[in-house]
Amino acid sequence: MKLEHSHDHAEIATRLAEEQKLSYIRDFVYGGIDGAITTFAIVAGVVGAALSLKVILILGLANLLADGFSMAAGNYSGMKTIVDDFKRISEIEKKHIRVDPQGETEEVRQLLQKKGLTGETLENVVKTITADEQTWLDFMLTEEYGLPLTQHSPFLAGLATFIAFIICGAVPLLPFIFEIPATFTVSVIMTAVVFFAIGAAKSKWALAPWWRSGLETLAIGGIAAAMAYAVGYFLSNIIG
Repeated sequence: MKLEHSHDHAEIATRLAEEQKLSYIRDFVYGGIDGAITTFAIVAGVVGAALSLKVILILGLANLLADGFSMAAGNYSGMKTIVDDFKRISEIEKKHIRVDPQGETEEVRQLLQKKGLTGETLENVVKTITADEQTWLDFMLTEEYGLPLTQHSPFLAGLATFIAFIICGAVPLLPFIFEIPATFTVSVIMTAVVFFAIGAAKSKWALAPWWRSGLETLAIGGIAAAMAYAVGYFLSNIIG
């Protein structure tokens, strides 16, 4: 049976070192999907309402900048909350380790007991962990609080979201900007390709095959666009 990676000593060391590197793919996918969906939803709604090209461009470009910044700011704020909470808990644990080392040692012991360690083995591991303050702190953060030791940069997370939003969100507008024949049809096709490509790309971090992940994202985007088009069409008939 073919395995996903080798277990050679050198390759294990290399892979473990690489896995510590932070990735902002999630933030890029998050911004890309939202950018394509919201911009195309505006395009579909305006076309459904039979409004002018100027309206499509104004609303579409306004959405790219305003909603793109809003998404990035929201992701930045959410990530910063996580980082700030990590720092807060770290300071609490540092204080507890220094003020009440016996109590914190007992916490380590009980956490290890839950993992099945007992007797001399348990006590040796407890002594090893509590012998170094940083190792001790890392253990408490991961085992007691379930926190990852590597924290993403809120700025880079927000930036990745904004860039993806702009790039993917601009696609539905390109046929209108360059006044390509069959503008809306071309916009639909190009946006569908973006939806599928994003879904296929994110399958790298899922068990689903690339084509299924692509179709799933395409379906989500298609439903949002269809709803926007229907709303624009019916409102234009009601309002006149």
